[in-house]
Amino acid sequence: MIMPLGDDNTDRTIKPLVNYALIALNIAVFVFLQGLGANEQFTMAWATVPAEISSGQDIVTEDQVAQDPNTGQTFDVPGLQPTPISVYLTLLMSMFMHGGFGHIAGNMFYLWIFGDNLEDRMGHGKYLAFYLACGLLASLAHVFSTYALGGNPLIPSLGASGAISGVLGGYLILFPKKRVRVIILNMLQEVPAIVAIGGWFLLQLIGGFGSIGNQGGGVAYAAHIGGFIAGLALVKLFDSGIGRREPDVFVGRVR
Repeated sequence: MIMPLGDDNTDRTIKPLVNYALIALNIAVFVFLQGLGANEQFTMAWATVPAEISSGQDIVTEDQVAQDPNTGQTFDVPGLQPTPISVYLTLLMSMFMHGGFGHIAGNMFYLWIFGDNLEDRMGHGKYLAFYLACGLLASLAHVFSTYALGGNPLIPSLGASGAISGVLGGYLILFPKKRVRVIILNMLQEVPAIVAIGGWFLLQLIGGFGSIGNQGGGVAYAAHIGGFIAGLALVKLFDSGIGRREPDVFVGRVR
């Protein structure tokens, strides 16, 4: 497993205000609207539900009791709640919601490390548009894969992972040689971004293939893969860094 800890920011020229704002907004939604994950009614009203997106209709279901097939333990599954406005807006709102402390901490850490470099390259407005576009396409990829792979379209999804996957894809295209400080096999090393991000994407592919036929929940790998591909495809359209060139070697501090 490759765990990134920081990257080279010596060539950054602007303060990444949009990236800071995105992190703050994600945290604010999780704390104040989701109640640190305890407000299930809000979460189940605003998460993306494939069946709602495909039909355009709001769906409400009853709470259920489910059983873990591996352990035999039972647990409560909250039902889908009414969405107060168009269900299509859940494609946007769900990008700022998370399932727990570990979920939001991991996502925001990746965004903190990699997002500022893209914002520096694209500028504030284009970076925001790129982030939202990748997130929306990632959510649609999840909806499509749910039906294509025979998954349960009533299972909701949420999280910034799809948008952040797009950030990683864009970073890989623009900064393939930028040095990233990572932990590999419990050892601290500096590797090119193509190694750090390529290793992450390989894990998503493995996880995605492993989840085929087990669409009952967990990680939405299709959103990760879809967001990453969207980032690869769209980044040049949003790139403002004409004539700017990344350094070939690591020359300074990492964050």
